[in-house]
Amino acid sequence: MPKAELHCHLDGSLRPETMLDLAREHGITLPRQDPGELRSYMCANNVSDLGDYLHRFDTTISILQTATALERVAYELVQDASRDGLRYIEVRNAPHLNIHAGLTVDEVIEATMRGLARGESEFGTIARFITCSLRHWAPARSLEAAQAAVRHKNSGVVGFDLAGAEAEFSAADHASAFAYAREHFLQITCHAGEAAGPASVEAALFDCNVSRIGHGVRAGEEPALLDYIRDTGITLEMCPTSNEQTHAVASYAQHPLKRYLDSGVRVTINTDSRLISGVTLTDEYVRAVNELGLTIADLCHCVMNACEAAFLPFTERAALIASVRAELERDWGYKA
Repeated sequence: MPKAELHCHLDGSLRPETMLDLAREHGITLPRQDPGELRSYMCANNVSDLGDYLHRFDTTISILQTATALERVAYELVQDASRDGLRYIEVRNAPHLNIHAGLTVDEVIEATMRGLARGESEFGTIARFITCSLRHWAPARSLEAAQAAVRHKNSGVVGFDLAGAEAEFSAADHASAFAYAREHFLQITCHAGEAAGPASVEAALFDCNVSRIGHGVRAGEEPALLDYIRDTGITLEMCPTSNEQTHAVASYAQHPLKRYLDSGVRVTINTDSRLISGVTLTDEYVRAVNELGLTIADLCHCVMNACEAAFLPFTERAALIASVRAELERDWGYKA
């Protein structure tokens, strides 16, 4: 099935074999030396909460401190996405995490974009970049990240995001960064409704004025908020396996994705982090069918939701929508 993904973290989606290569190259010792054992170690199946989940990123970030490493990992992610049936992917990363060996924020973005562009050219999957900041950082750093994103918005950067410790820090503290991005015509999303409840989603929507919410799984705890999200066409970038792992939901079977979709909310399905969540997008689709009761028509609907919410210029988004819709109609019986 042709697919599109809006929520995928670069530093959570490395190949274990590549991790070992980069670690050897830079004299870094990883927790496991066998690719299979490293994959198992990195997978967050037994974490206690979101903070424990995020701790896994310390390992991947340690080997993503050079331009060659960033370019390689970005390139390989597009190849993996292509093999997974993706026609479009938005990859996100916080470039301030990759400057500890001397790179500048701009150099981090440029290296990542080279990898994504080379992957797109060779494998055909359209790949774009979202620059992130983290909630626990000073708002001034978030503004720097937004400014860097704007500087590269004509070379593949399509959005700005805020991630990190949601329960401890409000997105409202970073409103100036979101305002800068928006005032310079860059699209914006924000992690919310994952480790915290409806108030976190409201801060993202009303203090930061985002058009998409990363996760949003807990928005339905306030029915009026979920109605607002539905009525205004806000897109939810839902990541059900990740949400189970971080205990944003009590179990996969209790994930509200199907309920939200049936109520008219613009829901999309995403991996979050392919290595750390241990999934491909195909895995997520199969699991959503088997454990949440989604139908093929539901999956097609989620695919089209992702295409329609893509942070692409109008003409490029229209072309993506038309191309994917034609595939779904021809091969999967999709009816709009």
